[in-house]
Amino acid sequence: MSSVNVILRADVDGVGKRGDIVSVSKGYARNFLEPRGLAIAATAGAEAQAAAMRRSRDLKDVRDRESAETLAKAVSAKPVTVAHRAGEGGKLFGSVGVAEITSAVASDSGISLERKWVALDEPIKELGTHEVTVRPHADVEFTLVVEVVEA
Repeated sequence: MSSVNVILRADVDGVGKRGDIVSVSKGYARNFLEPRGLAIAATAGAEAQAAAMRRSRDLKDVRDRESAETLAKAVSAKPVTVAHRAGEGGKLFGSVGVAEITSAVASDSGISLERKWVALDEPIKELGTHEVTVRPHADVEFTLVVEVVEA
């Protein structure tokens, strides 16, 4: 099987990130990557373009990480309160999920969290204080304290 070097123009799962020079099979490059505009042939002139893509990607990553750190400081500073109906023994009617948590953060602090950032193993089904992990960036993770009170 022969391979060819290509420069990725976009992130491709299992292959690489934008600006990377990778070795793939000729058929994969010719039939999948190039027709979709995901890669170009790695020539001498294109390698300079690839270096510029990598610098751009790195700068964007730094900006994203800094904004995620700022977000983490702002959101984790105080607990978020979610009001929900409850029965005897503090058991909730239904549960508190990611959507309720993100809307509570938005109403309390005016900061909108994306639902995919919030890691909730299972919905919250009891009154009380719960810790939820939020990961807005691959390198930034913080704990959000959620207080579920009776409505």
